[in-house]
Amino acid sequence: MSNPSSDLVNGTGGPIAPRDPVAKRSELYILHEAMIEATPRPDGTFSQEIYLDGNRLVDKARIAGNVSDEAILELLKSSSGFRRLVHSIGISVQAHEEEIAHVHFTLEHRGKNKSGSRMSISCPADGSETLLILDDFEAFPDDDVLAKFAFEFDRAGALATTSVVFYLNDGYRVPELMNDSPVEFESQSYREMIKKSLMSPGNNKRLKAAIEKAKKGESVTIAYIGGSITQGAGAVPIHSHCYAYRSYDLFKQMFAPQEGSSIRLIKAGLGGTPSELGIVRYDRDVLKEGTAQPDIVVVEFAVNDANDETAGNCYESLVLKALNANSRPAVILLFSVFMNDWNLQDRLAPVGRHYDLPMVSVKDAVVEQFRWTADQGKVISKKQFFYDIYHPTNAGHRVMADCLAWLFTVTDQTISAEEDISTDKPPIIGNNYMGIQLLDRLNGEGIARIDAGGFRETDTDLHTANMDDHTYGTPQFPNNWMHTAKSGVDRFRMTLRSKRLILVFKDSGDPEFGTANLWVDGRLVRQGDPHIANWTHCNAVILYDEQDLMEHTVEIEMAAGQEDKHFTILGFGYVL
Repeated sequence: MSNPSSDLVNGTGGPIAPRDPVAKRSELYILHEAMIEATPRPDGTFSQEIYLDGNRLVDKARIAGNVSDEAILELLKSSSGFRRLVHSIGISVQAHEEEIAHVHFTLEHRGKNKSGSRMSISCPADGSETLLILDDFEAFPDDDVLAKFAFEFDRAGALATTSVVFYLNDGYRVPELMNDSPVEFESQSYREMIKKSLMSPGNNKRLKAAIEKAKKGESVTIAYIGGSITQGAGAVPIHSHCYAYRSYDLFKQMFAPQEGSSIRLIKAGLGGTPSELGIVRYDRDVLKEGTAQPDIVVVEFAVNDANDETAGNCYESLVLKALNANSRPAVILLFSVFMNDWNLQDRLAPVGRHYDLPMVSVKDAVVEQFRWTADQGKVISKKQFFYDIYHPTNAGHRVMADCLAWLFTVTDQTISAEEDISTDKPPIIGNNYMGIQLLDRLNGEGIARIDAGGFRETDTDLHTANMDDHTYGTPQFPNNWMHTAKSGVDRFRMTLRSKRLILVFKDSGDPEFGTANLWVDGRLVRQGDPHIANWTHCNAVILYDEQDLMEHTVEIEMAAGQEDKHFTILGFGYVL
């Protein structure tokens, strides 16, 4: 593979005129004036990674480039199609700090070869465009998956604004870039849009009590649990511009603005995970193993629970687990939305109505006006709200925070309910997982009889998440059991008494990971496939769900032909 940096960048690092003019080529924007942030990576680098595999690049072409031509979108699904379509890539990076002079840009391809192949170039960070010409790089037929963009910086936390445009080969045309009018966050129309988010103020006694505590200068803890949107995906910087931090900060400004106010944030969002996993980690990540007692808990799983095996039982169980805590917190149900206008609030809102909980729907606020024109009163477009088809931009996260703040405002302005909510009633979906507890390598020997067999190693390449207001990622489920290529064929064996058991195992894009057979009491109940999503994250599956407390033996072994592969048991959730 050649390195075109010397051909495209002069001795001072500035771009020079490309050999092949691009002025008349059709321009397909993939990123347009997008914020990026340097995040520490396991290899010691600091970068913003933007994933392109699956349909992600196609989605970005639809959002940023306004492309609807299916033939062009199909070419973006493979590296070979990408080369037929694209002549060169224009990259402009404007650093937010003067001392950052250059950023290293890479387009990574993945395929049969584990290492993949890369197209890289150094870009000045002054906002000027650098051109990466595809013909200057060798094509590797085995590497036919467009994996990701990476913007590598010299230090963590660096911020920049970037645009990435594909200049297309002759014969291909896409629509010209159309910019929306800026969002008028202070306008009356924006305020009216936000008001539509309040599905129900619910019984306000607990939330009102938390607000009054804050006004008196007392300590108040606001906790958030959910998926990647709660983690802050799409927000830059993620720790301070995510909806969780923004709404926590708005609560503080509204009710405890004094210097040194003791309003605490707990953020426990984890990408790609449903309430089925959320309830397993609730004690660890929200209650901090009993050291935290939230006054307010925001639950956001409306776009993550589609594949929840319990169809809402884990969700209601999690809500009840929060409601029944000694601190008696206010529980707010928050319903985020995907770009296709979808969420699960029709399934989940009955839980809120059953217990008379405050409910906030971002879908109700924004979806209707997405269809309007500017003349009809559109406030924010999908392009402005969504970073990709799943996650909000900074503007979208602000909208979500303002929706929660409207609930805070309405609650503050109304009289407190005399009676508290009641949870002493039959569940509307189910409460079978309310008492679930985490079992892992750290505490397992005190709970169950365990023979790790060939699963004796510890995996350190884990899903990470920015918890609370941290700028760094926290590895998830570090106390795990891992099978490696040299582990042999001995099974992991665990015997314990419980009614229900959830296995949490690692999903990975690494081809070195393989499938495992999952046995309960000598019966093969399912297989654990670590390539369902093909990126490093936590996958939760039910191994058994019974009404009676009984002793069970769980065995995990590599499937036939997979004995030399890796598999990581991250932990278990068990119900007594």
